[in-house]
Amino acid sequence: MAYVKRDEQGNIIAVFDTPQTETDESVSINSEELISFLRDSENTDDARAALSVSDLDMIRVLEDLINTLIDRKVILFTDLPLAAREKLSNREKIRGHLNSLDDLMGDDNGIL
Repeated sequence: MAYVKRDEQGNIIAVFDTPQTETDESVSINSEELISFLRDSENTDDARAALSVSDLDMIRVLEDLINTLIDRKVILFTDLPLAAREKLSNREKIRGHLNSLDDLMGDDNGIL
């Protein structure tokens, strides 16, 4: 999500990658209105903010792509540079930890 500031007519006039004091409205990075604004804007900070937001989504896409290529044996995990293997392993451990925490907080309607 990107955070936008609007003018009195409701047009986007600025884009941020985090909520700002003057706005907390968020729009999808794929929003046609946002893409149109960025295409017509001469302010490179707006484009940088939108790219920053989409970078987080792209990271996950690339991770999934790499895992799919490894699962299908198109590449081997050991084919990747050491730094890439370490980063992927660390992210997998963190994601596994988060998933185990989510399981602890499941939808159990038991005693509590």
